[in-house]
Amino acid sequence: MATKTRKRRSMAGRGSILLISALLVGSAALRIAIGAGAAVAEADLGMQLVLPTEQSETTKTTSDDTQQVQSLLEALQDREQAVKKKEMALEMRAKALEVTQIEVERRMDALQQTEKQLRSTLALAQTAAEDDLARLTTVYESMKPKDAAALFGAMEPEFAAGFLARMRPDAAAKIMSGLDPQVAYSISAILAGRNAKAPKS
Repeated sequence: MATKTRKRRSMAGRGSILLISALLVGSAALRIAIGAGAAVAEADLGMQLVLPTEQSETTKTTSDDTQQVQSLLEALQDREQAVKKKEMALEMRAKALEVTQIEVERRMDALQQTEKQLRSTLALAQTAAEDDLARLTTVYESMKPKDAAALFGAMEPEFAAGFLARMRPDAAAKIMSGLDPQVAYSISAILAGRNAKAPKS
């Protein structure tokens, strides 16, 4: 009986110890929890006090960056517009030069064609004039020397010398013999001067 009583007291003592231990552990846990809550609350309060400043600085930095990017974009757009204007001006100038070149080539072709026609006309005129002179020379050669001499005496000496130079020597001699000696001398001097100016080689 005494043994049972001792066992009960021993168990009651252990139960009390366990209960006290549990209360101590619970108290410690409660204090840790309260301390941790206070620390967290204090940290949150500190963050709330610090965050607005940091957020303000971050917002300010972001605003500055945005303004710089906006300024850069505007500068790039302005430069792009300037480049486009220059490109358009260069294209217009190139087109104007191309049109001018085509017009110059067309006028050059027209000028060359006109020059060919002019050469052809001059050649024709020269041939016609040569034919006319040859025909007139033949007419003078066919005239009677006395009549031809009267006609040549009325001509300018240079003009008469030109025809006499083209005539056969015998026909020219007959006409010269019928001329006034002074006129015949002038024509002879002109003919001699022409031969003197002719190239010798």
